[in-house]
Amino acid sequence: MKLYYSSTSPYARKVAIVAIETGHEAAIERLAAAPHPIDRDAQVVAANPLGKVPTLVTDDGLTLFDSRVIAEYLDAHTRRRRVFPAEGPARWTALTQQSLGDGLLDAALLIRYEQTARPAEHRWDLWQQRQFDKIGSALARIEEWSPALTPDLTIGTITLGCALGYLDLRFPDYNWRAAHRGAADWFAAVSAHPSLEATRAPQPLAA
Repeated sequence: MKLYYSSTSPYARKVAIVAIETGHEAAIERLAAAPHPIDRDAQVVAANPLGKVPTLVTDDGLTLFDSRVIAEYLDAHTRRRRVFPAEGPARWTALTQQSLGDGLLDAALLIRYEQTARPAEHRWDLWQQRQFDKIGSALARIEEWSPALTPDLTIGTITLGCALGYLDLRFPDYNWRAAHRGAADWFAAVSAHPSLEATRAPQPLAA
């Protein structure tokens, strides 16, 4: 299989973690891509008309996107451990955690694009603040959940871990830990998994 991948994409990282946990890593060739909201990567667009990573091309020619679809595909085809609970409350909890993590990332990426892709004279401070408001609300909910969160990896905890890791990567001055000690302690524990360590973006990171 071929995976269009960027080491700084939190969504691609989510898929890479799922690939490791489900035993697919050796079967996937990572193709370096440079997705951008303005200067789209032509090789990615050829496979995925949205031009986004991650995009997976399977051995039988099936093209899959986005991270949620790819993660579920890998999970459904594993003979190893599964990260999507099969049924019951555990499944709905994991899927809801995934949605919250993805939503936090959506807001963070909108800020990132506003700061780096939009010309300075057209940047909208209030827009950025409202995205940070969403991040703050998401962090508050993770903090609320933290007593019940374990370091065990499901699609929910993987996504939450990628989301918090992206805040550290792109917004190092945003001290989210100060008001969210429970979430911070949980993040430290889940980040110790080898699959999360192996997929962390390289440092130091250029702007």
